[in-house]
Amino acid sequence: MDTIIDRLPSLRTLRNIALSTLGFTQQILESSDNRPIIPAPHHLEPYATCSNPQLSCHVNPIPDNLCCFNHPGGALLQTQFWDTHPVTGPQDSWTIHGLWPDNCDGTYEANCDDERAYRNISAILKSSGANGLLDFMQEYWVSDSGSSEHFWEHEWSKHGTCISTLRPECYGDYQPTEEVPIFFNRTAGLFKSLPTYEWLSDAGIVPSSRTTYSTAQIQAALAAKHGGRDVYLGCRSGQLNEVWYFFNVAGSLQTGSFEPSEVVGVSSKCPATGIKYLPKGSGVQPTRTATEPVPLPTSTGPAFSGKGYLNVFTGGNQKGCLIGAGKWYTTGSCASFTTSPVSSEHSEAKHVKRGGGAFTLKSRKGDCGIVKGALTCGNSVRHPSTFSSDGKMLMFERNRTFYADAVPRGWKQGTVYTEAGDHSTNLSIEWRNL
Repeated sequence: MDTIIDRLPSLRTLRNIALSTLGFTQQILESSDNRPIIPAPHHLEPYATCSNPQLSCHVNPIPDNLCCFNHPGGALLQTQFWDTHPVTGPQDSWTIHGLWPDNCDGTYEANCDDERAYRNISAILKSSGANGLLDFMQEYWVSDSGSSEHFWEHEWSKHGTCISTLRPECYGDYQPTEEVPIFFNRTAGLFKSLPTYEWLSDAGIVPSSRTTYSTAQIQAALAAKHGGRDVYLGCRSGQLNEVWYFFNVAGSLQTGSFEPSEVVGVSSKCPATGIKYLPKGSGVQPTRTATEPVPLPTSTGPAFSGKGYLNVFTGGNQKGCLIGAGKWYTTGSCASFTTSPVSSEHSEAKHVKRGGGAFTLKSRKGDCGIVKGALTCGNSVRHPSTFSSDGKMLMFERNRTFYADAVPRGWKQGTVYTEAGDHSTNLSIEWRNL
């Protein structure tokens, strides 16, 4: 009897067949040997008009129809982990971290739709009939700390909601959560088409407590299977524990073709030689971040000019950055912010200190302002607040110190306040140009 793993789809042999069953439209995926596989219910109707799929990150000007073209997150990263202690997943397989949309330049949008930050992924998959997919995820998409359910919720809300072709407006007669099984099924299917353990093993690169390997050896083995394109290799303390495969997509995430692409926006920290690829259960675990590293700027320029990141410092050390809603995040990727100068006749002089003119801030969520004493960006900000700087540090009402209740840990988001009150953690916020 076929196992659930064997019956999961390979995206390289994807085809769609529309079926009408109990009022649902289903996508059926078939593996290369034509064995039956798990159906992933979703609505196909809006994608019938994607007759001329265009490759993301390769088109200018950007098409108007973002239901058929992934933008701004046009580079899709399929990310995998190798956990040795505690062990996650089978001994002979890497595990899924996620599918991340990248803005084609190494920057990311994150948490793009709070209204779709669902907290019941397992229930959503079960209700859509994707029980086999859920079984697969419970074995191959697992967290090394905390519950896998929490992990899936995080990956969906942070990354899935930022994929333009999954937005509700892309579905005819949209039913809440119907896009969720698509995201997880597509990610799992892509993972199945990228058997990192097998590819390394075929090249003689196997987990060992004694043998070490070079970056060139590992890259050669994986690039040969990834269209000749390099992958990102992640190491901690000289131990291999991450692989990221980069893709561009021709068409929508739902029905498009994933094309291998070059690594953008990140450089490997693995040594050229002496890389350890330890067996699972070896008792040694490379330290890893809970999510991808915060992207760093690639250019310099005047402080608080144009676009940049807002990095947060406390106790003299950088601890994460601000995300699109104005929240503080210590383990995720930074949101980009845009500054707009405020002319002196329209600014309140008392808010501006020599060294930085008055300006407003805006993220992808919307204008930024101080709402009930908290930094907020989005539709709730009716009038953007005026900020200034003393060089590279953000200021509000001539004060460069901001406050929080504590340093947020893991996937928790912290609120940034402008007054101390009962908030015991002092912060400063530094501008870093894109």
